[in-house]
Amino acid sequence: MYPPDEFLKHADDCQRMAKAARHPATKATWRQMSQRWVQCAERAKDEDAIANNAVWSRRHRMNRPTRLASAD
Repeated sequence: MYPPDEFLKHADDCQRMAKAARHPATKATWRQMSQRWVQCAERAKDEDAIANNAVWSRRHRMNRPTRLASAD
């Protein structure tokens, strides 16, 4: 499974636990955990985008024709 999706699933699970919790401190803890999972998902998406961009750049540079020095 794609890590950001997995992290968002955990965030949803924490939200469900927060709704089911009776004690306000417990609810707050579950909500905080949910927010952390969302942050993890966002970071994983950002890191994935950076990695994909680096791969694309590397491939683009490798496939770019080399310039020949002009003979003046």
